[in-house]
Amino acid sequence: MNLAGMIDHSILKAEAMRPEVQKFVAEAIEHRFASVCINGVFVADVAKALAGSGVLTCGVVGFPLGGMKSTLKAIEATSQVKDGAAEVDFVAHLPYLIRKDVASAKAEFLEIVRAARSANPRVVIKVIIESAVLMKDVESAEAEARIEAACLAARESGCDFIKTSTGFHPAGGASVEAVRLMKKHSGGLYVKASGGIRTYDDAKKMIDAGADRIGCSASVAILAGTKGVSGGY
Repeated sequence: MNLAGMIDHSILKAEAMRPEVQKFVAEAIEHRFASVCINGVFVADVAKALAGSGVLTCGVVGFPLGGMKSTLKAIEATSQVKDGAAEVDFVAHLPYLIRKDVASAKAEFLEIVRAARSANPRVVIKVIIESAVLMKDVESAEAEARIEAACLAARESGCDFIKTSTGFHPAGGASVEAVRLMKKHSGGLYVKASGGIRTYDDAKKMIDAGADRIGCSASVAILAGTKGVSGGY
């Protein structure tokens, strides 16, 4: 398994400066990560820097709260795709998912997907559902029902991935159980685990649970942790 090719090398902190983003770009090219995941203000520059490298540019939309109108998320997604983003990770409006309101979630997702794909029909769309929020302080059956509803809305709106977390919510980031449930109900969607993944062991647990992509800022350290590990990682 090509672990580097499963990693979105992510620098999403609000105070990130251009030289630090440039360092992440250089690391991504060196290690052949799947993408560099950045805030929208950096998308155009990162896309230019990555051109021809085989590493993709991934922008985040509605980040990190997902609390703005879907129309604004759609505009933001379209702008980033026009700037060169090959992938877009957007934050869902969480109350829809907490209520298991598939129709409203699907309508939001569809507006964003259609807008982004009007700029580039091949853009990959990942929806962030803050799985830790959906699973917090509820019975396991209710937690699973919320994850299932989120997966259904994502699938029926044309998203490509369902993603655990922003990594910024106090409820927490990715968990093995969340990834397992997301994979169970994915129905063909890819699963991205992000939030709190800092070591090779963390990453391997998520992959073993069903994650197809890993989002993290500790990507280089994670790869370093594979030294001496057998099994193709």
